[in-house]
Amino acid sequence: MQQSDIKRIFEAFFEKYKKTEGDETSWSAFWAEHTDAGTLEINLTKCPRGTVFKIFVDKKRVTEVVGWDAFFPAMEAVAESHPGLYDEDAFFSGMESMI
Repeated sequence: MQQSDIKRIFEAFFEKYKKTEGDETSWSAFWAEHTDAGTLEINLTKCPRGTVFKIFVDKKRVTEVVGWDAFFPAMEAVAESHPGLYDEDAFFSGMESMI
């Protein structure tokens, strides 16, 4: 899947499902995918810091990055360190089906 497609899908998903963090300066939405290798969850937050991605594996935060330019390398690292967990086509196709 192309990075532009991933960004388009996640941004549309965010707009549809975002929730405020309480003070209406931070908004977030998350998507989780359950596989035989475990659970991958990505939380996208838009706040004064920018676009923040919090990435969890089996409910444990493994990384947090700011911006789309940092997101894609972070996901490559997650895929390498957790084989079989991240299938970007399956992950984002599932997300797209909810838009």
